[in-house]
Amino acid sequence: MTDTRRVAELMAAEQALFARTRARSRALFEQGKAHWLYGAPSHWMRRWIGGWPIYVAPTSDEMPRDYGVRFTDVDGNDYVDFCLGDTGGMCGHGHPAVVEAMARQARVGSSLMLPTDDAAWVGAELQRRFGLPYWNLTTSASDANRACIRLARMVTGRPRVLVFSGAYHGSIEEAHVELDDAGRLRMRNGIHPNAFPHDSLSRVVEFNDLPALEAALRAGDVACVLAEPAMTNYGIIAPQPGYHAELRRLTRETGTLLVIDETHTISSGPGGYTRAHGLEPDMFVLGKAVAGGIPAAVFGLSQATAERVWRELPPVPPTARQSAHAGFGGTLAGNALTVAVMRAVLSQVLTDDAFERMDALADRLQRGVAESILRHRLPWHAVRVGARVETLFTVDEPRDARDVRRTRDHALEALLHLYLMNRGVLITPFHNMTLCCPGTTAEDVDRHNEVFESFAAEPQS
Repeated sequence: MTDTRRVAELMAAEQALFARTRARSRALFEQGKAHWLYGAPSHWMRRWIGGWPIYVAPTSDEMPRDYGVRFTDVDGNDYVDFCLGDTGGMCGHGHPAVVEAMARQARVGSSLMLPTDDAAWVGAELQRRFGLPYWNLTTSASDANRACIRLARMVTGRPRVLVFSGAYHGSIEEAHVELDDAGRLRMRNGIHPNAFPHDSLSRVVEFNDLPALEAALRAGDVACVLAEPAMTNYGIIAPQPGYHAELRRLTRETGTLLVIDETHTISSGPGGYTRAHGLEPDMFVLGKAVAGGIPAAVFGLSQATAERVWRELPPVPPTARQSAHAGFGGTLAGNALTVAVMRAVLSQVLTDDAFERMDALADRLQRGVAESILRHRLPWHAVRVGARVETLFTVDEPRDARDVRRTRDHALEALLHLYLMNRGVLITPFHNMTLCCPGTTAEDVDRHNEVFESFAAEPQS
């Protein structure tokens, strides 16, 4: 059992240390409260533990920064970044190929509403990596998921979207729900229902629960299943053996489209979890990392799904003036700057060789954490999906969101985050997740593991 009194004492000490060493960040945050709804440009930035976000110090031409995962805040504190923008920065910070592509295209024009020759290469590479033949760009994975849902409803004539309890698929309304401990649908995290009829348009089941999945799909009103191949929002929850084969069989038997969202599980390799495990989605979503941190996402369609879409939205003759509002995208989607950076990312940054190094570094990180857990006889474990590692404060790996809720220790999680941050190591603020990227080094990993060892040694249980 965790000694809650000791955790509280340590947390008070860490909070005091944070306040002493981040005074400039605190002052900037106080200024921001006069202008930003939640004190900073995004409400997500308020989620960091400590009371206020740290503010990143700028660089200059006189003092350029090296490519990698390290940066300094405005108070002079140095960090090793394993959060990487919650995957948005998966390419690392300041990769030369990304910087060059940004500058090159910006000199021509960043948003022209016209394609460039980079588009042909990127489309072919997306097909090669992920197996689906037809693609479309959006400005976020949320938009890509909305587009897939809209198309799925259009071609199936069905209203519902099935999601797994505890999953996160961005800001789409259909996925803002979960199951409570009694199996009843409820809103997640206090999200406002927004007058959206979740009871009639959403369906939720627990991950790895095949009987519940089959019962939900046999009703015949589900347009699509929207799934991460391994859940990452509640901590990493791996699929049970055979689960994906049954998911694919059931969706096909019931005429339900399968949408795989790999915004996080792209950590599994250059073709994501989908290619690594031979999945066969009808639609595929990838966001965040694909354009080096520029807001962007892609969604792909299988041949059969694309043909169904074309029957509903047939292409117009090439000489006809077209104004087709399919209900997704926007004027910035697929802009030339994004596509230029995507080409750089896919050709020079997130390569096969890079993923091999990232995988090895994540293995090194996981082994270091596991050794500390074993050394101090702690009832915790570390789990990995490719370049992504998660520490969970329970002995057994969870099967679903219910298992996570039963064992989650929010106070201990908060202490881990602040303890690491105070010692210059950043992990994802929403859960205990680390991510290695092409700019991560063995020294960076060892730095994390040294601090984690110090944390594990504290007399907290």
